[in-house]
Amino acid sequence: MTPVHFAFSTTFVLGLLGLTFHRSHLLSALLCLEGMMLSLYVALSLWTLQLNSINFSPTPMLMLAFSACEASAGLALLVAASRTHGTDRLQALNILQC
Repeated sequence: MTPVHFAFSTTFVLGLLGLTFHRSHLLSALLCLEGMMLSLYVALSLWTLQLNSINFSPTPMLMLAFSACEASAGLALLVAASRTHGTDRLQALNILQC
């Protein structure tokens, strides 16, 4: 395992651990998801550069577009949850309540 591969794997795992252990607030969960997506984006971009193939060059941009859509949907959910519930704590967001 090269040091670059190890660094991106560690970054992804740290984001996953942050999502697992620090999920009390919706904003912290969204930040951990964004960190995971950023590490995947950079790793995919470097992988595309190492391949020297034109066929895989749009893939990182497509992933970046999906990441931006995920971030905007997450922020919209955060605003809606804090307006209706008054907080962004995940324990207060019970979907089964009417």
